[in-house]
Amino acid sequence: MARPHYVTLATGQMQVWRSGQGRPLVALPSLVAHAADTADALAAHAPGCCVTAIEWPGIGGSATLPAETLQGLAAIVREALDVIGLGSAPIVAFDIASGLGAVLDRPLHVIAGSRADAWASRQLCPPDLTIRDDGTHLTALWAFMRSAALLLPTDGRRGDCDGDPLPTSEQLDRAVVASSVDPPAYARLWDCLLDGMRSHARNRDCTALDGTEALVSLLQPGAATPPILPTAPIGHLWCDYIDTPFARVHLRRAGSATKSVMVLQSAPGSTEPLTNVIRGLSKVRSVIAPDFPGNGDSGKPSGPVDIARIAGMMLSIADALGLTEFDLWGTHTGALVALEMALQRPNCIGRVILEAPPILPADFSLDILAHYLPPLRPDRWGLHLQQAWNMRRDMFLFWPWYRDQRESIRPLGLPDKAMLHQWTIGLLKSGSTYDLSYRAAFEYPTRVRLPLIGRPTLLTAGPADMLVESLNRVSELNNPHISARSTPATVWYPNQATDRCEATLEIYRAFLDASG
Repeated sequence: MARPHYVTLATGQMQVWRSGQGRPLVALPSLVAHAADTADALAAHAPGCCVTAIEWPGIGGSATLPAETLQGLAAIVREALDVIGLGSAPIVAFDIASGLGAVLDRPLHVIAGSRADAWASRQLCPPDLTIRDDGTHLTALWAFMRSAALLLPTDGRRGDCDGDPLPTSEQLDRAVVASSVDPPAYARLWDCLLDGMRSHARNRDCTALDGTEALVSLLQPGAATPPILPTAPIGHLWCDYIDTPFARVHLRRAGSATKSVMVLQSAPGSTEPLTNVIRGLSKVRSVIAPDFPGNGDSGKPSGPVDIARIAGMMLSIADALGLTEFDLWGTHTGALVALEMALQRPNCIGRVILEAPPILPADFSLDILAHYLPPLRPDRWGLHLQQAWNMRRDMFLFWPWYRDQRESIRPLGLPDKAMLHQWTIGLLKSGSTYDLSYRAAFEYPTRVRLPLIGRPTLLTAGPADMLVESLNRVSELNNPHISARSTPATVWYPNQATDRCEATLEIYRAFLDASG
């Protein structure tokens, strides 16, 4: 299976996917396929090669890179190949990716070039992908990608009987979700490459390949594929991967302080909504924010998952990073994971901030376990995209989200559509395993475990948090190590005043820096 890596460039981070072992081969994927699936397919057809598939600027883990002009794209790809040490490796471009050949100044070997030529002649382009309040921009992209694979490239109204097998629902889901990290950027990327197809068709430095069978002839005798260097920090926040015994884990990182804090997410998406928390705590700590295995951009765990096991996974990250002592900040599910980490390895943990750990009545927990976590699986028509969008939307409107009744309405209010989109993509990245950490949280015996913590602990909640009632339970714990404090805001929630968020972060920083 292809493995993701980050490559640090002058303008940001690019994600690449690597599959296979042996001589080097670079892939520029189609814009209707995921880079990981492209890498795996090429490695399977060319034994003895190591495929490095570029995730295009504007897509997935490369979404923060600019994708404004064809020349800019070429400069980023050239820089990435040079940084990895693949400047002279053969490059395979799929369909519309061959448009980069007009300006890349490196030869491309093209697969399915005739399909791209037909798309260019028809001026095929994605629909309007402006983020919409109802989430239908996701459905529109799904339909566009599925049609590109299914229909004749010269017609667009008839099914294509030839060509590779149609993508599975899972493959199409990976491609759509990665391309939906920044939908307008995806549309600009398509336009740039299509412009390269149209405007520079006679000047492209491209050679057509008769299918993937000819790949082996491209491999350079005796060439070795260089390892990808560890991710270098860049800017105020950067991303990384780390291997653990459980999964390959995605990290968000910030800060350069001597002391460290691990920031632990709420289920079910990723740590991306915690960006302001990460940046705020990075003023006093080096911050490590993992996506739980099964959530966000982390790999999928095998076997059953509970809070104790997730805590062990997070401790294995600390071990891999060489952390012998560090602090913890966790919210909701992450608060329970932080609690369990402090119980499993108290000698490694300094100070602990638990934001709104779930402390629910037993009958309420059973009701949530029965209704809160419906399956979320890729559907061939993309119906799951609307399911994910509306689940996420209703989580802001109701507590719990499935009780769509007047008396269950939350005072929080909806986020703007960009924020709701971001949260939905985190859920879709988690996919069919989104519920693992969620379920573990609602099954965890918080009332039994919380009184046992022996590290200095601050239990907090903002007034808009649906779990704010946890503050009222502290007096029942009879634990001198735990203090409770209401915070002015929940920093990662929508509709929170900036000054209240900063005051909340200052409370966190002051607690972490306190002595005793």
